[in-house]
Amino acid sequence: MAKFRNKYRIGSHRLRHWDYSSNALYFLTIVTQNRECVLGDIIAGEIQLSEMGKIVENEFLKSFEIRNELFLHECIIMPNHLHMIVEICDSGNESNDLIDNVKSHGDNVKPHGYVVEPHGRAVLHPNGVVQQLQSIKPNRPVRLPKSISSFIAGFKSAVNTKIDDYIDEHHLPIPKYNKQNHFFQPNYHDHIVRNDFEYQRIANYIIQNPIVWENDKLNHKK
Repeated sequence: MAKFRNKYRIGSHRLRHWDYSSNALYFLTIVTQNRECVLGDIIAGEIQLSEMGKIVENEFLKSFEIRNELFLHECIIMPNHLHMIVEICDSGNESNDLIDNVKSHGDNVKPHGYVVEPHGRAVLHPNGVVQQLQSIKPNRPVRLPKSISSFIAGFKSAVNTKIDDYIDEHHLPIPKYNKQNHFFQPNYHDHIVRNDFEYQRIANYIIQNPIVWENDKLNHKK
């Protein structure tokens, strides 16, 4: 992962002409700023969430409760990142039934799967044709309603607010999070899942991620 001004960052991989509100399955990865391991620890191959990690988990699951067009297939919270497969299916459904597939984390709720691999360079267009990506400039795209970008922006904003409240409540000697001090890196990885084989490969990668944490390229402690 490249550094910019001595900080880890994820370059934009967004497609210039792809409509990110289109019905599709997306493999997404969100990483904490500077890859700081503030979300928890991997113990015996399982994630043990920190208090901040529990806040992230709660706001993440809330995102699917309030956005009827989004369905959560697989996800995992790792010490410094989240992996997920999210489906946009804006068909006017009244509820998100797939959220019920999320398994419990102690007395709380947690995703049952929780990958970063280099994302693919092909995209499934609405006509079903897979086309190669062209070079993508890290420009700021237009944020569409009911899109991946609006979902992630809302999630990150909610996390910042709740963690700032936690910092105030517990009088923690750390700076609060804002536009100058991000909790998550501003950008994120996205990859459109193109077929069943790719779905299974990515889902397995997500589920197995805690087991291979020691060798994960996002583990800056290795």
